[in-house]
Order: sequence, then structure tokens, then C-alpha cells
Amino acid sequence: MRTRRLRACATLIASSLASVPAMAQPVLDPQFGDQAVLQRDQPIFIRGRATADESVRGRLGDTEVAARANSEGRFELAFPAMPAGGPYRLTVAAASGTASANDILIGDVFLCSGQSNMELAVARAQDADNQIAASTDPMLRLFTIERASALQPVRDLSKVSGWLTSAPDTAGGFSAACFYMAQDLRRSADVPIGAIHSSWGGSRISAWMGDDALRASDQSAASDLRQLYARDPAAASERMGRSWEAWWRKTTGDAPGREPWQADAALDWQPVPRIGYWEEWGIDALIAFNGMVWFRRVIMLTPAQARQAATLAIGPVDDADQTWVNSSPVGSGGNPGTPRVYALKVGALQAGRNVITVNAHDSYGRGGMPGPAEAMRLTLADGTVIALGEGWDYAVETRKAARPPRAPWEDTAGAGTLYNAMIAPLGRIGLKGVAWYQGESDVDLPGYAQRMAAMMAGWRQQFGVPDLPFAIVQLANYGARATRPSESGWAALREEQRRAVIADNGRAALALAIDLGDPADIHPGQKHVVGRRLAHAMRTIGYGAGDPPSGPAIKAIARTTDGGAVLTFSDVTGTLVSYGSSLAIGFELCGPAPGSCRYAAGTVSGDTVTLAGDGQPVTRVRYAWADSPTINLYDSAGHPAGPFEMAIP
Repeated sequence: MRTRRLRACATLIASSLASVPAMAQPVLDPQFGDQAVLQRDQPIFIRGRATADESVRGRLGDTEVAARANSEGRFELAFPAMPAGGPYRLTVAAASGTASANDILIGDVFLCSGQSNMELAVARAQDADNQIAASTDPMLRLFTIERASALQPVRDLSKVSGWLTSAPDTAGGFSAACFYMAQDLRRSADVPIGAIHSSWGGSRISAWMGDDALRASDQSAASDLRQLYARDPAAASERMGRSWEAWWRKTTGDAPGREPWQADAALDWQPVPRIGYWEEWGIDALIAFNGMVWFRRVIMLTPAQARQAATLAIGPVDDADQTWVNSSPVGSGGNPGTPRVYALKVGALQAGRNVITVNAHDSYGRGGMPGPAEAMRLTLADGTVIALGEGWDYAVETRKAARPPRAPWEDTAGAGTLYNAMIAPLGRIGLKGVAWYQGESDVDLPGYAQRMAAMMAGWRQQFGVPDLPFAIVQLANYGARATRPSESGWAALREEQRRAVIADNGRAALALAIDLGDPADIHPGQKHVVGRRLAHAMRTIGYGAGDPPSGPAIKAIARTTDGGAVLTFSDVTGTLVSYGSSLAIGFELCGPAPGSCRYAAGTVSGDTVTLAGDGQPVTRVRYAWADSPTINLYDSAGHPAGPFEMAIP
């Protein structure tokens, strides 16, 4: 009897212990792991996870602080500011256990972000072998945040490499522009440098903006729609599709019911030769085609099949798609490598003829529906699978339209998606400055200066540094060389970047790249020079160096008696010089009307350039106004003059 009681007691105790949550040993967030660099002369906020509601104590060097984990087990330890130094050991102790990080340095930390030109690695840039061989520096630490997106701000980084000491086996895979900037700053700052790289090729600036920044830049609707998608993807997809349709009718003038996505659209339909990129079909008109192509697939369903819900899978679409079933929008996407899978509600299908229509919009590189064909199917709720890999038709859209709207939940063209997963998790990490190289994906999208200002304000608020310096790479020259004055989306974006920097009142600066690009390659290889120019700008706005942050910048324009203009430049080191000619080229005199600009040669003297009048009206002056302009105006230090457009008073 006693034995049975003891056994029952033991069983009860074991059951009770099993119901008690296991104590979670503290874990440091990866940005505070081994070999990390922490920002000097700023409060240091260390974050991690532990058991919910337990007390934690942290020690960094000789300083100890305490905190309590919240109900989700998150904690933040606030250490006072420390001068440059180290190495230190960081420890976190709690009743559940301890965590530690070794070889911690205190120095200057820089965040580098943007799209593919910031993402491009040292190993892919010019002179890679020599630069990698000379990359050993134990005081330069590198931290890469891998690509990730989220519909809502997340607390933890999902993919990181951990901190790595700069060496030949680590530098090659790191962002070239970021690495060369940090390496250059190491030589002048003489403190440990930490470089955090967080970029994604092809991304728009809106993807890197938090919800407050989106609302401050007239993007509240995109923020709200992304959040609706997190709750109800079908409702958000339908709303997005209706917005796309409204854009199309406004752009093309098509009347309702006469649009190409209608089931009976009378386009010049041709059979798709095979599933794959249209550049590979062997059709001359599509070998180098960037634009829109419509795809259509007709299927027949029985009444019983049509009464069901279903899932439509069409594989990836490069670059972006808007998809309809029986003239009703069902989904859209913008990541070229992500298969499209759209849920169809009961009622979306109909007995008899059903038409699937896909608009594929390609802006760069290959385009189309690459398959594989076997992944393209319609799966009914009862498990019936209808193969869709054959039987498609296509029609090339010949009307030139502005860039279509993109769904705000997309990875790279979304609203806040990359900020939520790749910036927000950094919390209040201390920073010395930010290097930003982005804008190619925003060409021809108005309002970049407003978005840039809102993004900088949002990041400054998150990181708790109101004057956080931003060094911004102005877009390099890319595309066809100009033979006559014309409008340029790339030039307009550069002007937006310039104006955003001016409006930031000395907290931001441009790193010019107008002379470093390649007309045939959107990813120029001279990242070593880009890095040096970023470092030069950062020394001025971040360290208070007395040198101009960029190069010659337009300061004022005055009208001359002959109807021309005299231009005065600021930030000139020495004097202005014109390489390869006694005259400065790349200038345009313009009247008020579009198409009124004409080339004007400039006479250089000191910090001024004089443009002679030509007898025609002049109300404004442009410089380097082309996708890929030809220029020759520099200062004595070899810094190029920056592109601009300015009215004459």
C-alpha cells in the first residue's frame, strides 16, 4: 500500500514538473555576439532573450547594469557611454543561466544599406584580388544581414553571418562600397570600425521605410494595404487589383470592359512557343524586350468543378505580375524568383470556359513566365489537379505606359517590408553614420526627395540619434550616352537626391558617382572610389573635418548682359578645372518650355563658369542632365562637379 502511494506521489510530482515551462537560458541578439563593435560615446543598449519576467544582469568591462525580461522574454540592458577601446567581454546572467560574447570592441559603427550597387561584393568589384589580399585588419569588423522581408516589424534578425574580422577569407563576400568606406575611415579615425551591411538588389526606398515614414511621405494607403494583407490576403489582393485596373484605365484611356484582362479581349494573341523567358523564344522582337506582355490560358470546367474553391499556381513571373481569373483580379507579385500561388474563392470559377490572364511587366534583364511547366496548375478543393503548363497564348503590349503600381507586400517593391525584417530588428543599436546607395529602382517614380527625408527621419528616430549622418551615393551614369539635350529619369532622380541632401541642413552629404558608371552596366565596378568618396563625405558630416563633403556644388546663378549666365560653385578645393578641353561641357541653357534646352559650353575661372547667351530665352540651367552624361568639370582635388537643375532669378 505504501509503495503504491509513493509511486502515485512520484507520478504527481513528475506531472507537475512537466507542466512548468523550462527556464530559457539568456541569448544575446546576434548583433551583440563575439567580435562585435559597439558605438563609442553613446549609451549602449544590449538586447536579447531570457525567461519571461526574470531579472538579468549584464557586465561589459567593469560596468554592471540590471534589467528585467518582459512577458515575452525580451530584455534590454542600458550601459552608459564608453570611449573607444577593448577588447571586452560581455556577459548576461540570470537565474536560468548565462550568455556571453568575447572580443568586444568599442569604436565607430556604420550601417550600409540600399539596393544592388550597395550589395555588390568586394569579390565582384574592380581590383578584387589585390584588395582582398590586403584586407587583413583585426580592428575592422563586418556584419551582414541576409535578405528577409516581413509584413510587420519583427524583433529578431532572421539571417545573419555574425561578426567577422576583416581578412582575405571574409572581405570578399562583403559589400564593396561599405567595405572600402569603412577601410578608408579606419585609416583616419584610428579607432575600431564596425560595418553592418543590410541591402537587397532591386529594392525601392519605400521598402526600407517604417510605417511612420510611409505616412509622412503620402504612403498611408500602401501601409494600410500591407497590413490588411497580413490579416486577409484575398481582400488585399482584390483591392490591389482594382487599384491596378484604375491605373491602367487612367494611363491608357481604355474604357471599362474593354481592357486587355477581359475574358474576351481581342488582342493579337499568339501561341506561347514554350514556357520560359520570352528572350529565349527565338522571336526577334522579344530578344531584348523590356515592357509588358499579356499571357492567357483558357480552361474548361464542369459545373461541379466550378463550384469549388481552388489554388492557382503559375510559377515565378519576371519581374512583376497582375493576374486575373475571368476578368477579376486574384493576385500580384514582384519578386522574380518567387512562384505565384493565388487562392481562388468559391465563385471565382464558372462552368464551361474560364480565362486566366497574366500581365507580366519586365523592366530589366529577362522577362516572362519561366516555369517550370509542371509547377503550373490549378488545384481544386477536392484535390483535382488541372495542368497549366501548355496551351498559353501571349500578346505584346505595344502602348508605352508608366511603371505600374506594385503590391505593398512585395519584398523589394513593397512598403516597409525590408525595414520590418532588416532594419527594425536592430533596435537602438548605436551608430556613427549611415551609407545609402539606392535609387535605381525609383527612377520615374515622383517624390523621391520626400521619401528620402521621411526615411532618414524614421531611422534617426529608431536609433535615437537626431543628427545621425547620412552619406548618400548619387546615381552613377548609366544608359545611352546623350547626343542632344533631352529629358532623363536618371537625371531627375539625381536632382531629387541633391535636393533631399540640401534640405537636411548639413546632416547628409552626397558621394558623387556621375563619372564612375558604365553606360552598359548598371553595376559599375569602381566601388573602391565610391567607398573613398563615401568616407570623404562621412569625415565631413560625421567627424567634423573641414573639407567639402563632396565636390563642386552649384551655389548661385546670375544672368549676364548677353542673355547667358554665370554660375558660382561652392565646395571647390583649389579652383575649377575642365579636363581635356579649355571649355566645360555638359551644360544646357533652357527656356520655360519642355524641349527648349540646348548645349552651352562654359568658360571656367576660379569658382565660376560662364555660359554665353545664344539669343534664345533662358530661364534655367541644367548640368549633366542625361542618363549617361559626358562631363569634364572638376576641382583641383579631382572631385567632379555635381549634376543640377536651377532656375535663373
